[in-house]
Amino acid sequence: MRKYLLLLTVTLSPAALAADGTVVEDIIAQINADVITRSDLQHERNQMMAELQQQAPGQAQTLFAEREKDLLRNLIDERLLVQKGADLGINAEVELIKRLDEIRKSLNLETMEDLEKAAQQQGVSYEDFKQNLRNSIITQQVIGREVGSRIQFTQEELQKYYEEHKQQFSQPEHVRLSEILVATPAPEGQSPDPQQVEQAERKAKELLAEIRGGASFDEVARKSSEGPTAAQGGDLGTFQRGVLAAELEKLTFEMKVGDVSDVIRTRQGFIILKVTEHPAPGVPEMKTVEPRIMEALYYSKLQPALRAYLTKLREEAYIDIREGYVDTGASPNQTKPVYTTASVEEEKKKKKKKFLIF
Repeated sequence: MRKYLLLLTVTLSPAALAADGTVVEDIIAQINADVITRSDLQHERNQMMAELQQQAPGQAQTLFAEREKDLLRNLIDERLLVQKGADLGINAEVELIKRLDEIRKSLNLETMEDLEKAAQQQGVSYEDFKQNLRNSIITQQVIGREVGSRIQFTQEELQKYYEEHKQQFSQPEHVRLSEILVATPAPEGQSPDPQQVEQAERKAKELLAEIRGGASFDEVARKSSEGPTAAQGGDLGTFQRGVLAAELEKLTFEMKVGDVSDVIRTRQGFIILKVTEHPAPGVPEMKTVEPRIMEALYYSKLQPALRAYLTKLREEAYIDIREGYVDTGASPNQTKPVYTTASVEEEKKKKKKKFLIF
């Protein structure tokens, strides 16, 4: 990573007035060419407390007291990762647009302008929101490229984890089902029209014939199912014994993975069911849960590897922390920028809005 000698002059919103009328903002940390201000840290405090109150209202104060000490460390981590992203030439704009569009769709908004208005109505700076999302994308990509891609584990580690966590993998018998529904709607309290029922049954049998002729169940469901799961390829999720209606439980628990039922008449209409999972009860074989083991091992190794990587970035950077503040991720091998009296005096002469350099 590049090393920077910092001499910062930027335009700010008024925070305080110096004796000469210059607007200043209190800097508490300098990380290469970036700074963290007192207001940045306070914003992080407010955001953390709001999130904790939403996630665990009864424990928010306790959790906040435990985590507050790492707030400055986390901000420094982000600055270092974003700077590394710039060094690596990572551009987050395409992914940023994709993420914003996903958010727009999830909120059922028509345009990106509507998303911006929605943010403003909630008192959120849209530009700040975008920048935070952009930084998040960059840091994730840096971590994936520089840390995650280098994490490895042996077959012995996989086997050891499996043996030590067998009970966590134990499961009751269940089935995962997908459906295709051809509905037979009717006014409340009335029976559906017999002709409509006949047409629905005929359509369901035609769809079943397509599937048994080689058509993809998922694609047929997306295209022709009239149920709420159509967009997910008909996926209904998993069911343990005792959840389904007795006749459906007997039918589906006797089916194997990949089996497709005949057309079944229900109150909603005619359905076709497919079993997509049907594991036996108890502890599955290791090969069945190996992806879960690999994921667990990956994340168990990621945090210490990431901490080591961030320590290395700190040692390659110029970082200066204001007295009274602590970076809990600091390395004893870090260097600090050196300021000369001449450079500081020269900067004071400039009639611009400045950060207060300590």
